[in-house]
Amino acid sequence: MATGPRDPAWRPAAGARFFCTVGRGLEPFLLREVRARLEATEVEYILGKVFFTTCSDLNMLKKLKSAERLFLLIKKQFPFNVPSVSKGKIFSEVQRLINDDPESWLNVISIWKNLLELDAKKENLSQRDANPQKIKLGKNDTIIGKKLKTEQMQETEENRECQLEKQIEETLEQGDSLTKREKFQEEEFQNDVGKAVDTHNENNLTFRVSCRCSGAIAKTFTAQEIGRIVGIALMKQFGWKADLRNPNLEIFIHLSDIYSVVGIPVFRVPLASRAYIRTTGLRSTIAWAMASVAEIEDVYYVGADVSTSQLLGASDNLKAAGLKDKIELLKVSVIELPLPSESVDVIISDIPFGKKFKLGKDIRSILQELERVLRVGGTVVLLLSEAHHRRLKDGEGRSIPLNSKGCHTDELGVAKCLIPKEKTGIAKTVSPSLESSNQECLDKMPPFGSLVPVECYKVSLGKTDAFIYKYKKSHSSGL
Repeated sequence: MATGPRDPAWRPAAGARFFCTVGRGLEPFLLREVRARLEATEVEYILGKVFFTTCSDLNMLKKLKSAERLFLLIKKQFPFNVPSVSKGKIFSEVQRLINDDPESWLNVISIWKNLLELDAKKENLSQRDANPQKIKLGKNDTIIGKKLKTEQMQETEENRECQLEKQIEETLEQGDSLTKREKFQEEEFQNDVGKAVDTHNENNLTFRVSCRCSGAIAKTFTAQEIGRIVGIALMKQFGWKADLRNPNLEIFIHLSDIYSVVGIPVFRVPLASRAYIRTTGLRSTIAWAMASVAEIEDVYYVGADVSTSQLLGASDNLKAAGLKDKIELLKVSVIELPLPSESVDVIISDIPFGKKFKLGKDIRSILQELERVLRVGGTVVLLLSEAHHRRLKDGEGRSIPLNSKGCHTDELGVAKCLIPKEKTGIAKTVSPSLESSNQECLDKMPPFGSLVPVECYKVSLGKTDAFIYKYKKSHSSGL
């Protein structure tokens, strides 16, 4: 097995095969993102997953915003034909996922180790780049201290010996401190790469299996049964040891009526978990998709909400992200925004829905205010519940007079664009099935006054579905 790269610029020469899990409906966003960010090839998707090949390192892979989790792909094949074979036959087929092509497993494990080791080295190098500055500062402080002591010795002859003793003592303490610091840094470096280095010997590798079953196979087997079969096969084939608490490696397997997929999570923490989000709200991948549809460039941001607690949470997130001085937060009513008519270029809004907020026909008042403040040619991106979607689709908005020009809702993002970007269209990179589904959704939505729908994406929020709609303001009301 390969012992890992020594070249800091190492990348998978022919490209490694990855896949990401993605929220239902966000596949078109991830398809476009892996092509743009990673220069990915062989890009394809199945429901909830996007597969691609790339030579990118972990630093680039970490930047994916529309994905939930990232995996190195070991196997992707057709589903097991559960109804036509016995339970024992299925057990045998599951074992063949490992036993038929062990070399492919070892190749993927080698890539996984190399990626982790390279990432740890880069992190260590960045830390070491910062340390010389600290050491230089320490040396400067020592020199200044010595000069001061020399002046003091010249002024008072009788204190000379005391001053010299003190200077020597301080110098020894500083030298001991630097030695301890260097040892600590070396230990940290060894810890960073230790896990990847230890696993170069296959017999030392520990693992656990995470299994998910859906469809027909879930009616016959539990995830625990499948996980146990896979685990035993791995121990027999490679000599690995199972460790459910703190393994070196996690094996992910998903068996459904559509496919059988096996992979290795590249990161333990999901890509969708943003470090700067201290107060959670709308899921990060949905929020990013909405911002992507809005195509924001150079802007001045204003955020608005009627709830003090929501504004405090937003303020905490802005502080954590280092953006507090770039976004203004306002406590205002969604239907009475303190903004001039036709003064805003882009609006992004998660319209309240659910048990706590039931707008009913009030959604028309919200859209009227959105329309009022939006300039001609401006963009509105809305997250609509299924109920909101039905209400607007049935044409309740068509009676809205054209003398209002829209703004926002309970969770609002208003962006005043300096140079608005022309529409590029996500659908260019989307497969025909996704394209047709979104187009059908779009065709059924009538204009709302001067707001004309131009893009639509049906997305999953977990227990419920929602719609991301993009509107363009076609003309002024004349007010």
